Amino acid sequence: MPTRLLLVRHGESTWNADGRWQGQADPPLSNLGRAQAMQAARSVGQLEAIWASPLERATATAEIIAAEIGIGPVLTTELVRERSVGEWSGLTHAEIEERYPGFLAARRSPPGFESDESVLERAIPALLAIARATPGDVLVVSHGGVIRTVERSLGVEPAALANLAGRWLDIDDGSIRPGDRVVLIDPGDVTVTIPQQL
Repeated sequence: MPTRLLLVRHGESTWNADGRWQGQADPPLSNLGRAQAMQAARSVGQLEAIWASPLERATATAEIIAAEIGIGPVLTTELVRERSVGEWSGLTHAEIEERYPGFLAARRSPPGFESDESVLERAIPALLAIARATPGDVLVVSHGGVIRTVERSLGVEPAALANLAGRWLDIDDGSIRPGDRVVLIDPGDVTVTIPQQL
């Protein structure tokens, strides 16, 4: 039986909300990110398993979805964690422009920035191993940098990727084919309920 992996980006983190580059730093989900994960659970459909990056923003997203749809436990693998962004970790776009003028426009990377080749060397074997382990539809909660790098490797020109958006990957006989891009939430429909203080 072929496997379909739904490779999606985690919910909004506190650093996403601040516009900070994260890489392998580990900020938690924001309140909005938790609400996004709860909403996304209504759209994922029936799943055989849920995997996630061990970074908190991905694991928490996966655990919220798993609890909402009644599946688990969430399995994790380091191999789908976000790429290292080196010296840009924790910086905003404006701070990067100030400290590394012209790098973003020229698509230049700072010291310590993980290459596409390195990301693919770990992510592709991980996705194939997940597919071998679980036939059917499987959710893999990962990160924007990983997803866009995988898309490029499959000949798909990647576009911007919102939180809880991603792509179906069809995996059969050790080959990966890109399926449809998916957006699991309508950002306008996500509301955050903050409990009142007693």
